[in-house]
Amino acid sequence: MSKYAIGLDYGTNSCRSLIVDISNGKELASHVFSYPSGEMGVIVDKSNPNLARQNPADYIKGIEVTITEALKKIKGKDANFNTDDIVGIGVDTTGSSPMLIDSEGKPLCFSEKFRDNNAAMVWLWKDHTSFKEAESITKAAKELRPEYLAKIGGVYSSEWFWSKLLKCAKDHEDVFDAADSFIEICDWIPAVLVGDTKPENIKRSVCAAGHKAMFSNQWGGLPDEEFLNYLSPKLGEIRNKLFSKSYPSEEKMGNLSAEWAAKLGLSTNVAVAVGAFDAHMGAVGAGVKEGTLVKILGTSTCDIMISPNEKKLKDIPGVCGIVDGSVKGGYYGIEAGQSAVGDIFLWFVNNLVPDSYGKTQDEKFETLETKASELKPGESGLLALDWNNGNRTILVDVRLTGLLLGQTLQTEPHEIYRALVEATAFGALAIIDRIAENGVPINEVVNCGGLAIKNSMLMQIYADITNRPMKVSASEQTPALGAAIFGSVAAGEFNNVEVAQSQMTGIDKSYNPISENHIVYKELYKLYKRLHDGFGVEGNVENMYNVMKDLLDIRDRVRRDK
Repeated sequence: MSKYAIGLDYGTNSCRSLIVDISNGKELASHVFSYPSGEMGVIVDKSNPNLARQNPADYIKGIEVTITEALKKIKGKDANFNTDDIVGIGVDTTGSSPMLIDSEGKPLCFSEKFRDNNAAMVWLWKDHTSFKEAESITKAAKELRPEYLAKIGGVYSSEWFWSKLLKCAKDHEDVFDAADSFIEICDWIPAVLVGDTKPENIKRSVCAAGHKAMFSNQWGGLPDEEFLNYLSPKLGEIRNKLFSKSYPSEEKMGNLSAEWAAKLGLSTNVAVAVGAFDAHMGAVGAGVKEGTLVKILGTSTCDIMISPNEKKLKDIPGVCGIVDGSVKGGYYGIEAGQSAVGDIFLWFVNNLVPDSYGKTQDEKFETLETKASELKPGESGLLALDWNNGNRTILVDVRLTGLLLGQTLQTEPHEIYRALVEATAFGALAIIDRIAENGVPINEVVNCGGLAIKNSMLMQIYADITNRPMKVSASEQTPALGAAIFGSVAAGEFNNVEVAQSQMTGIDKSYNPISENHIVYKELYKLYKRLHDGFGVEGNVENMYNVMKDLLDIRDRVRRDK
C-alpha cells in the first residue's frame, strides 16, 4: 500500500500544502492559501518602506485550509484514499522571520495589549528596518569575534535574527521586555502542530540557527553573553531564554497533536519534522547533491549548495552562511542569494509598462517576453544592476539600489525588461564565481520556482550568461516537496534523505548555453562587474568613462550583424 507525506510551504504572500506519494514522488494534490492580513499578506508602513511584518494568525489558518482542501481534492478523485496512510508532515518557511512569544509560546501580538502593534508581530525576512543594527553587529564582531563573521560571509545582514532583535530592543522596549523569548516561524509552526509551544521544549532548526543567528558548535552555540551584552544588555539577557541546541530536519519534532489530528482528519501517528527555511528544503526537493547549485527563483532567489562535512571547506566571503546539516545530514549547507528577482519584474510591469503591451499583468508579461525574446544579446544597448532591494550576496548591503544604464529616447519597454532579466543573471554569475573560486565546484545548476518553469527566455539567458546548462526541476513546488521528504524521513520511512530523493525528485527540462550569445555576454559581464564594484565595493575607484560608449559599440555591432 502507498504511503504519503505532506509538505507545508510558507512563502512571503501565501502558504501551500502538497500531498505526495513517497514511493515515487507523485504529487496528488496541493492547495494555496493567501494570507489575509496586510497588503498581499505583508503588514507595511507607508512612512517606512523598510518595514515588513506578518500576522502569525495567518499561518495557523493556513495549516487548516491548505491541508483540508488538498485532502478534499484527493478524495474527490479517489474515494478509497485513506488518511491513515499519511505518515509525516514537513514545514518550510521564509527566514529569518522571528517573532516574539510569551512563556507558553503564544505570539505576543495575540495579546490584547499588543494586538495592533506591528513590532509584536513576525519580523518578516525582507524587513530591513534594522540596517543600522546590522552594521553595528558587523563592526562589533570584526573587532571582538571575527570567527562569528567568518562562517556567514563576513557581513551580518539586516534580514537576520540578531539585527531584528537589537532593533526591537532599541526602538520598542515595551514590546521587547514583554516577550519571554523569540522564535523563528520555521520552529514555531511545527511546534504548533505537535501541540507544545513552550519555548524550552521546541527543537530549533540548525538551518535557521546557523545561517541567521550565528549559532555554531565551534563556539558553544549562540554568540556568547559578553558579546551580546556589548551590543545591548537586553540581548545578553534574552540569550538565556532562547536555546542551546539545534537540530536538522531529519529529526522528529513530535507527533501530530490530538487537536490538530481532529481538525485535519489525520492520525496522531503522523510524524512532524523539525522545520527549516524554504530554500534549503527546496534544494532537497530539487535533488541537490555535491556539485549541484540549486537556484530557487521567486520574488527573490536563494542559491543552495552542499559540501561533504568530512572535507575541509574554506570560509567564503559574502555568502549567507556555511552550516553543518542545514540542508541535509553529513553535508555543510552553503547559502547565497539575490534580494530581488521576480520582484524587479513585477515592479517594472506594475509601474512602468504601458497598456499598449496589454491590459492585465499577465498580458503585459506575455508581450514583454515575446518582444524581448526577439532581441540579440547586447542589441538594446542597456545594462542594469539588480539591486532594487539591496544586495544579499556577495556585497551584503541593503542600501544599494537599482540602476539602468544606456537608455536613449528610442528605448522601449521590452528592451528594459530584457536588461532587467540579464541583470539578475549577471548577479547570479557573480555568486557562482565567488563560490567556485573558493574551491566548491559547480557542475550543474538546477532551477525551481515559478520563474524557472514559466519563463523560457529567462532560463536561456541564464544559461548563456553563466555558460552552464540550466536544468529545471520536475516539481513545480520544490520547497513543499522537500518538506514532504523530510516528513517521510522523520517518520522513519527512509534511512536518509538521499534515498528519499532518489525516489521522489527529478529533472523536467534543460536549457543549454548558446556559444555566440555567451561571447557577447562575456563583454557585457565585464561592464556589469565595473558597475558592481564601482558602486558596491567601498574604497573601489572605478573609471566609468568607457561604460556607456562600450555599450553603444556592442549595440551597434550586434545590430549590424543581425
